[in-house]
Amino acid sequence: MQKPLIILDRDGVINEDSDAYIKSLEEWIPLPGSIDAIARLSKAGYTVAVATNQSGIARGYYDEAVLQQMHDKLNELVEAKGGKIACIVHCPHGPDDTCDCRKPLPGLVHQIERLLGVSAQGGYMVGDSLRDLEAGQAAGCHGVLVRTGKGEKTLQKGAGLEGCSVFDDLSAFVDSLVS
Repeated sequence: MQKPLIILDRDGVINEDSDAYIKSLEEWIPLPGSIDAIARLSKAGYTVAVATNQSGIARGYYDEAVLQQMHDKLNELVEAKGGKIACIVHCPHGPDDTCDCRKPLPGLVHQIERLLGVSAQGGYMVGDSLRDLEAGQAAGCHGVLVRTGKGEKTLQKGAGLEGCSVFDDLSAFVDSLVS
């Protein structure tokens, strides 16, 4: 039986987040345990994808080439642990641009479905903000909030989290899923 798709937000879930944006490879710093967690998911037979809003591109803080360096590094680190990320998709638009890919809209989730030929229905969307969870839920995913990144602030607001699971971090979620 096919295991459910796992979609991860990036900033605040996999790597450190910053209100000043992650603008360079040097600023892209994995959170403790996140790379191992992704590799464990992959080795357990889950398809892992990443869906990330990257409005810093629209704002001119960095470009697609710098973003690609960060994603290449992420893939290298996961592969070095024996795992694989099936695909990474991003929205380069700003909050005022009219697009269908910026979370909380489900466009990135639908991109992943098309790229991988799988349904997100019944899968998991792991994020640190309400917009991550809303994007996943709109495509039939179970919402998983992690307390890392902006997760603790999101949890304190409380609104919109009905039916979502909450974990300290990505590793704790993977522990519950894989064990």
